[in-house]
Amino acid sequence: MSTTGANADPLAALGALPGVAESVESVRKAVDRVYGHRIMRRRSNAITSEAALRGARGSAALSGADWALEEVRRRTDFSADPEARVVGAALRLTAEAGQLLSIWRQSPLRVLARLHLVAAAGKEEQVGRPRQAGEAVDEPLVELPLPAAEEVSGRLEGLADLIIAGTSAPALVTAAVVHGELLALRPFASHNGLVARAAERIVLIGSGLDPKAVCPAEVGHAELGRASYLAALDGYVSCTPEGMAAWIAHCGRAIELGVRESTAVCEALQRGAA
Repeated sequence: MSTTGANADPLAALGALPGVAESVESVRKAVDRVYGHRIMRRRSNAITSEAALRGARGSAALSGADWALEEVRRRTDFSADPEARVVGAALRLTAEAGQLLSIWRQSPLRVLARLHLVAAAGKEEQVGRPRQAGEAVDEPLVELPLPAAEEVSGRLEGLADLIIAGTSAPALVTAAVVHGELLALRPFASHNGLVARAAERIVLIGSGLDPKAVCPAEVGHAELGRASYLAALDGYVSCTPEGMAAWIAHCGRAIELGVRESTAVCEALQRGAA
């Protein structure tokens, strides 16, 4: 993703790509519908909690720990094996994301470092900092060529500058770029997918699109499947207008599926079934 050139707001330019405006409008209508549900007026905290749990489960599934929701709900020990540690990391990140909203716009790199620290639980030598030259990355599910550490540093700085400067781009566009850039760069030694999806969550909440965190995009990403996720990521990495638009549309569809999940929870609560 280039952050240079005459355009002072490159994210806004992405909003003008073919099909993106339609995705943005579709997401907005979906979000408005769930926020207008009568249960949201009375039990929004319950919907937020359930969305967090389901979002964490979805993010963990994309990182190789595809547990049933009830198993995630039931378990208390997330240290027994590698899959359990992935689920535990996803749960911690979902809980932490809401605490970092006020810092994100002023210091996104600090937030990313914190997210990695939380995901890794302080158990890695390289925890909480971008990888350096020669350091390996444990991210087996993303097989794209790994950018060099120097490139990672420059692109992270560019991404941070864009966030701090602000943009007129819709929240969907900003969230998709943050998510895609972090997956493409894999700036940390581990847990990059979990961190990228947590950062997407922060953008969606902090932008005002989903202030109560009831639209878990992670659910949608998992439902669309890993193959579709990685194919869309290839489009982002291509930097072509078509590829970027396809990645943004994929992220939009994921949000809509997250909305559908929370709408189902609202309706279950309304029936007294959950």
